[in-house]
Order: sequence, then C-alpha cells, then structure tokens
Amino acid sequence: MFAVLKTGGKQYKVQSGDVLRVEKLAAAAGDTVQFNEILMLGGDAPVLGTPNVDGAAVQATVIDQIKGEKLIHFVKRRRKHSSKRTKGHRQQLTLLRITDILAKGGDKTGVMAAVGAGSAPAVAAEVPKAKAKPAAKAKAEPKAEATPKKAAAKKAAPKAEAAAGGDDLKQLSGVGPALEKKLLAAGVTTFAQIAGWTADDIAAMDEKLSFKGRIEREGWVEQAKKLAE
Repeated sequence: MFAVLKTGGKQYKVQSGDVLRVEKLAAAAGDTVQFNEILMLGGDAPVLGTPNVDGAAVQATVIDQIKGEKLIHFVKRRRKHSSKRTKGHRQQLTLLRITDILAKGGDKTGVMAAVGAGSAPAVAAEVPKAKAKPAAKAKAEPKAEATPKKAAAKKAAPKAEAAAGGDDLKQLSGVGPALEKKLLAAGVTTFAQIAGWTADDIAAMDEKLSFKGRIEREGWVEQAKKLAE
C-alpha cells in the first residue's frame, strides 16, 4: 500500500519504511509526526481525494534536521554601470522515516501534525497578541480629545455671557455675524456704546478692527442713537 501526501507545497509518493527529505518541519529528532493532507491511497482499492482522502493519514518518525546541497545563485547585469552578485544557499530540510499509512481514523490518533517551521498556523497564533496593544491605545485616544472640547467650551462661555445682556448689533448697516463677533470681542455689546463714540473713538476702533472707514461710511453712530432709543 502506498500514499501520496502533500507537504511544503510538494507531493510525495511514500510507502512504509521509506526515508524521505521534506521542507523543514517544526519537530525535533525522535518525534512522531502525522501528515493529514493525503491526496491518494494506492493498493488493491485505490482511493482519490477531493482533494484529500477523508480520515487518511501518514505517520513518520523524525530522524534529523539537515541542510540540502549548496546552491549558487549568480546574477549579472549588462549595463553601463554593470554589476554582478553571487549568493550561496542551503535549504533547511527534515529527514524522516515513514512508519505507518492509515486509511481511516487518522483524525483520531492524537499524533502531532506535521507543520512546516514558520508556517501560517504558527504565525497566525502570534498576530492577535500583536494587535491587542493597539486596541488599548484606541480606547485611550477619546480621553485626549476630551480636554480640547472642555477648553473650547470655556472659551465660548465668556462670549455667550457678553452677548447675553447686549443688543443685536447685526441691526447696524453692514454688520453681519463676522463683524458682530469682532465688535463683541472688542467689548462693544450695546447700541448705547456706539452712540457715545467720539471722533477719536471711531478712529481708534476703525484702526483696531481694520474697518477701513466703515463706521463713518455706514453711519453706525447715527443708527445706534436711533436704535438705542
């Protein structure tokens, strides 16, 4: 009886007693591992998997962790500024002996699964741990935003108090919400204040708020006197 198993992206046809070299497994010498990706079982009644054969498994004993033959990788670029590079590589492998081929019950043996060193299952287990810390930071961020909001509320409070007992300065010709804010910030809140401005007061306010003669041009003092009555 033989089996076709898959590991490390490759397929191997094996029988009991075969010695096999596969891509490095996360196991030590002497460990028993089990391959669960069985694509085919051969013998008197061959079975083809779709893609794997249900319940089938191949068990093996790890003999040693070894390295393959050294491979030379040479690259040369033929350009004006030519370059060349030589690298050597020895693939890490696991040497093992096939001990048993199971047609059924492979999912109930409890034998350690043959998993590649640094494979996706091992990496996936570490990802949640790495993502746990940013989650804690995300909860802390709203607290940092709370301070500016409180500060903004405190700054808005004086303006609200100043406008509470004042007049609607937007009744003056040419005064909109933006100009009204400037006047309130300068302490001008009532028509009576504007009605009492002298020529020096008008010149000082015109320069302070960059009105460019708007006060006299629009006749705010005369309008304020009428509105204050």
